[in-house]
Amino acid sequence: MNTPHLSPEDWAAIRLTLELASVTTVLLLVLTTPLAWWLAHTRSRWRGPIGAVVALPLVLPPTVIGFYLLVTMGPHGPIGQLTEALGLGRLPFTFPGLVVGSVVYSLPFAVQPLQRAFESIGNRPLEVAATLGASRLDRFFTVALPLAWPGFITAAVLSFAHTVGEFGIVLMLGGNIPGVTRVVSVQIYDHVEAMEYAQAHWLAGGMVAFAFVVLVLLSWLQPREHRHASPL
Repeated sequence: MNTPHLSPEDWAAIRLTLELASVTTVLLLVLTTPLAWWLAHTRSRWRGPIGAVVALPLVLPPTVIGFYLLVTMGPHGPIGQLTEALGLGRLPFTFPGLVVGSVVYSLPFAVQPLQRAFESIGNRPLEVAATLGASRLDRFFTVALPLAWPGFITAAVLSFAHTVGEFGIVLMLGGNIPGVTRVVSVQIYDHVEAMEYAQAHWLAGGMVAFAFVVLVLLSWLQPREHRHASPL
C-alpha cells in the first residue's frame, strides 16, 4: 500500500488554487466596491433587478454558470470574438478564463458583505463630513471606506474561501489541465476516480480544516463588524 503523501501534482494544484483565489479576491474587492456602494445608497428602480443578478450565483448550479460562460467566451460568443479580435485568444481552458468564472461565481460573496457594511454606516458621518467641506470622493475615501473595513475583511475571506471550494464551474470552464486549470477540488476528484483514497484524504482533509478556520474567523469577526460599523 502506498504511503499517503502530497505528490508534486497535488502541490501544483494547491499553488494554482491559492493563486486563483488570491487574484479573484483582489479583483472582486476592486470591482464590487463601487457596485456595493451604489446598491447601498441608490433609490433607482433598477436596484432590485441588479441585486437579483448579483445574487444569482447563490441559487444557480455552478454548471449552469459555467456552461453560459463557456458559450459566451467561446469562439462564437461575444466575449470570445472580442478577445480573439484583440489578439488575446480564447479564455476557456486557460487560467484567465478561470479567473473570469471565479469572479462571476463569487460575486455575491463580495458584494453583499460590502453592501451591508456601507448601509450600516448611516448618513450621519457622511453629512458631518460634508458640512466640513469634504467632497463626495473625499467622503467616500476618508469616511465610508475606513468605517466599512470589517465588511471588506468579511468579503475578502468569503471570496477567497468560496473560490478555493469551486468545482463545477472550474471543471466546466477550465477542464482538467495540469498546472493550468487543475485546482484542488478537481485534483481530489481525480484521486477518487483513480481510487487513490489516501491521497484524496490528504487534500480533502486540508479543505475541511481550511473551511473550519474560515468559519471560526468569520464568527470571530462578526461582533466586531457590528461594533465598528455603528453610526457615530
